[in-house]
Amino acid sequence: MNNYQRLITHAKPYWWRLLTAMISMGVVAASTAAIAFLIKPMLDQIFLEKDVEKIYLISALVVGAFIIKAIFYLNQAYQMSYVGQTIVNNLRVDLYRHLQTLSMSFFHRNPTGVLTSRITNDVNMIQHAVSEGITAMIMDTFTAIGLMFVIFYRDWKLALVGIIIIPMAAYPLYYFGRKLRTLSKKVQINMGSLTTILQETFQGVRIVKAFNMEEHENKRLISECDKLLSNRIKVVVVRAISSSFMEILAGICIAGIILYGGVAVVKGLSTPGSFVSFLTALILLYDPIKRLSRLNVTIQQGFAAADRVFVILDEEPEIKDADSAKVLPPITNGVEFKNVHFGYGQEKVLKGINLTVKGGEALAIVGASGVGKTTLVNLIPRFYDVQEGAILIDGYDIRDVTLKSLRAQISIVSQVIVLFDDTVFNNIAYGSLDKSKEEIVAAAKAAYAYDFIKDLPEGFDTRIGERGVRLSGGERQRLAMARAILKDAPVLILDEATSSLDAESELIVQKALLNLMQGRTTFVIAHRLSTVRNVNRIIVLGDGQIIEEGTHEQLLASGGEYRRLYEMQFREYGRVPGDDSAFETKLAKTGNI
Repeated sequence: MNNYQRLITHAKPYWWRLLTAMISMGVVAASTAAIAFLIKPMLDQIFLEKDVEKIYLISALVVGAFIIKAIFYLNQAYQMSYVGQTIVNNLRVDLYRHLQTLSMSFFHRNPTGVLTSRITNDVNMIQHAVSEGITAMIMDTFTAIGLMFVIFYRDWKLALVGIIIIPMAAYPLYYFGRKLRTLSKKVQINMGSLTTILQETFQGVRIVKAFNMEEHENKRLISECDKLLSNRIKVVVVRAISSSFMEILAGICIAGIILYGGVAVVKGLSTPGSFVSFLTALILLYDPIKRLSRLNVTIQQGFAAADRVFVILDEEPEIKDADSAKVLPPITNGVEFKNVHFGYGQEKVLKGINLTVKGGEALAIVGASGVGKTTLVNLIPRFYDVQEGAILIDGYDIRDVTLKSLRAQISIVSQVIVLFDDTVFNNIAYGSLDKSKEEIVAAAKAAYAYDFIKDLPEGFDTRIGERGVRLSGGERQRLAMARAILKDAPVLILDEATSSLDAESELIVQKALLNLMQGRTTFVIAHRLSTVRNVNRIIVLGDGQIIEEGTHEQLLASGGEYRRLYEMQFREYGRVPGDDSAFETKLAKTGNI
């Protein structure tokens, strides 16, 4: 099924509206043809018969034809706009819903601005093609048929001369259509790139200003705008050439008609009424044919947009439920990695990980940057699937249970806090919309967030701005903790949850973490090694494998990679081996724990 047929499929539920619109278009076309048809008797009665009563009758018929045309035009315009807007609205919703099902790897491949452009600009292009394109195509076709009936009825020989424009215009219109479709795709790609630049600079405005990169970003935007301008001008030029070509053909055709028909009237072979009626119908016929040629632009732009939209709709999610997937029962026994391998492309990140984390155990994962710490925990909620081996939760392979039931039992708090431009209340309740106000307040208190929330202008009803910009880093982190506490999931993932905080904020957040971790199977990724001393166990990753395992004290005493990382990280603070308490007191004063 091609993309045009797929668009038609979206229109099927509204067939009765389309039928009503088509009938109305037929009446509009018939009214237009009737107006041209009435020209002959009107002129003949005025100049030849001089019958006043018939002139009154014909004048009334002309007014009636215009009134009928206006009423039915209004109906078809409403029905077609309703169908077009509804189809596009449904398509936009379907596209957004489908994007929500796609895997993390898809979003890594496609910039956010490009996806935003698909949902906004590309879908709008389709809307123009559906609402305006189909309407014009059907109505102008009906009108052209009605007017061709008039000109053939008046003088079939003259009509053959008049319609010679149609076959002469066929190939140029096809050529221009292909050119416009190619240019339209380029315009839509430019719009996606432009949206990406705007989104990046608005979100990263602090960095742009801090590094004095305003002029650099201006140049990026100007470069993309210039490309967009160039391609849009090319679209205008091609459209103008197509229209000018039609004007020239029309001029030649009308000149031929005037020459041929005028001579016939002079020689008495035709009446002035017949000739003017024929000429009027021909001129009226030229308008829908010209609109159909212009319509080619809108349709080609719509098809180019549809190609881009349906590419996304045809994208299959890499991570999805198996046909026989079961609901995962409440987790009690923990998580097990069995010979897990994973990599991005050709690069292997994890190589044969074997690890068992018991229910309620807190495990810290440490290692140098890029060894796969975050990758390891991202496999648990199936943001990615293992390439070899398996991950078991309570004995269930996570690929054999539904994604919804798996992720419902996992909470994540990361270094990059995701908050929404909504109230404090709704941000805490995100993912747990069934919870009561009392439970949300209790979660805020457990996360040590209640005190700062009640001091906000509207308390829990205060909007926090895009990405929580009206809050400090520690406040944002505590809201994320409250959200995780409210979810009350048995498995908790803390990915660098305190690495970006100052000393005072970290002390408060660490208290919230203790409440959050209590009774949960917890995976802790920490850059600051001093923050993982109180977990049950620590593993050290290196070269995609677990190279060390034990408690903080055991790993320090072993003198391996953990000790090397620990001493390297804190050497500048004058750490004395074995004197952790004095060392960490010193760190606390410098604001690093």
